[in-house]
Amino acid sequence: MSVTIKPCDTVADLKKFVQFPYNLYSSNKYWVPPMKKDELNSLQPSTNPAYKHCDAQFWIALKDGKVVGRIGAIINKAYNEQVGTKLGRISRLEFIDDKEVSKALLNTAESWIKERGMEGVHGPLGFTNLDHQAVMIEGHDHLPSIASEYHLPYYKEHLEAAGYEKEMDWVEFRLKLADAIPEKALKLNEMIKKRYKLKVVHFTTQQQLKEQASRAFDLLNNAFGELFSFVKMDKELSDFYINKYFSILNPKFVKMIEDENGELIGFIISLPSLSEAMQKAKGKLFPLGWWHIMQALKKPKVVDLLLTGIHPDWQAKGVSAILITELQKVMFEHGVTHVETTGIIETNEKAISHWKNYDHIQHKRKRCFKKMF
Repeated sequence: MSVTIKPCDTVADLKKFVQFPYNLYSSNKYWVPPMKKDELNSLQPSTNPAYKHCDAQFWIALKDGKVVGRIGAIINKAYNEQVGTKLGRISRLEFIDDKEVSKALLNTAESWIKERGMEGVHGPLGFTNLDHQAVMIEGHDHLPSIASEYHLPYYKEHLEAAGYEKEMDWVEFRLKLADAIPEKALKLNEMIKKRYKLKVVHFTTQQQLKEQASRAFDLLNNAFGELFSFVKMDKELSDFYINKYFSILNPKFVKMIEDENGELIGFIISLPSLSEAMQKAKGKLFPLGWWHIMQALKKPKVVDLLLTGIHPDWQAKGVSAILITELQKVMFEHGVTHVETTGIIETNEKAISHWKNYDHIQHKRKRCFKKMF
């Protein structure tokens, strides 16, 4: 039977769109499900402020009356204006191993994007850099962090068969912590703090963290402005992500640094790994999803590095080393043995060389593809 592509024009359709990966990966021990409510909210203009700068449409693919794939198309007008391009984005692409299905989905999204005056398409990318982005092409036998992606190995082949080529890769590392922080590193960090009169900001409550969150997003806009696919976020969008993510952070695993004038110049946001907890929660906080998450936050063995931002004027002065050292102190207190980085753009040689100083493996790679019309 042929493939039917149905636009998601109702909440019922969007729920089917959100549900499909849960069916596709039901027997996969590595896929980490997101929260269904969060996913549904991100697809609707009434609950996602990114729609102020974006146009979007989502579809599901049906075969024999069964959902067998999904795709979204996004035109991020702010991004196109920022970099001077005319590109649409494919987003949230998932499908069974059937090229008829993937071709129908991609053709539909491409047509929608082309009809709106775009000259090409890239992705998978989301509404922002804090949304879903890229396709996993290496590391299918590793558990991803909640801030990364997991896809089946055949996705790459399907995209290439449809005429897509590599645009950019992200790489991820798994680090094994040493038994202690070297005394030399501790002394160097103290010297740097003293030389530049820097202050490390520590947190013990989520309220303290939320009070400082907007400063972190202001710095993020400054530090990430030139990075691939990044779009600066206004206050409404920043608040959206603060409310979405900061409520689950363990404040002790977040560190900030101020200069002598009290200006924020760097931060690192990490989180005890919630991957196994999210698998147990199965996309819902209730009845027991919240309990699994709280247990994971209390007794971590693995910590995910979610986000690091350093002011451009301070990126070569040892600020990142101070942040990592301060974070390691907390990790040792909690018995953490391993750290998972999230995606690092492959051209970010400084960050990649830094992680290679640790006992590490580079175990995952994800890719953004591109196709011009």
